[in-house]
Amino acid sequence: MHEGKAMPGKSENRGGRRGSRLRIAAWAAVVALILLIPLIAMQFSDEWNWDLFDFVFAGALLFGAGLTYELVAKKGGTTAYRAAVGVAVATALILVWVNAAVGIIGDDESVNLMYFGVLAIGIIGALIARLRPQGMARALFAMAIAQMLVPVIVLTIPNFRGVLVEPPGVVGVFGLNAFFVMLWIGSAWLFRKAAREQNSRGRSAVA
Repeated sequence: MHEGKAMPGKSENRGGRRGSRLRIAAWAAVVALILLIPLIAMQFSDEWNWDLFDFVFAGALLFGAGLTYELVAKKGGTTAYRAAVGVAVATALILVWVNAAVGIIGDDESVNLMYFGVLAIGIIGALIARLRPQGMARALFAMAIAQMLVPVIVLTIPNFRGVLVEPPGVVGVFGLNAFFVMLWIGSAWLFRKAAREQNSRGRSAVA
C-alpha cells in the first residue's frame, strides 16, 4: 500500500544531506580554484615560491573555514546569524593567514602565537554558549578585547618593545589590530541581532 511513496521526514533528510554534500563539494571546488592562483603565478613570477606544505596548509585552512561555516551557520535560522558566522569565520581565516605569512607583530613567532589565544577564547566561548546567538555575541566581544590586549601586553614587556618599533611600527600594529577588533565586534553585533530576532519570534509564538 505504501510502495513507491517516500516518507516526508525521510525525504527531507535525504534532501538535506544531499544539499550539504553539494555545498561541501562547492567549497572544495572554490578552494581548488583559489589554489590555482599561486600555482599559475609561480610559472610567471619568482615572488611566488610555494612548496607542497604551503599548498596543503592553504587548502586545509580554506576548506576548514568553509566547513566550519557550513556546520555552524545551519544552527541559526536567521540571516543575521549566518552573516555573523560568516564574518567570524572570515576574520579567523584572515588572522591565521596573515600570522602565518608575515606575522602581525613583526616576525617574532613567540609574540604572534598569542593571537591563537584569541581564537581559543572564541572556540571555548562557542562551546559554552552551545552556539546560541546571545552567548556567541559575548564570546565575540571577548575575542575583540583579547585581540587588542595582545599589542598592549607586548608593549609593556621590555624584551618585546623593539618588535613594535619595526615596520609597520606601533601605529601600524595597533591599526591592524583595530581592524580585527572591528570585525569581531561586527560579528558580535550580528549575533546580538540574531538573538533579538529569535526572542521576538519566541514571544510571537507564545502570543
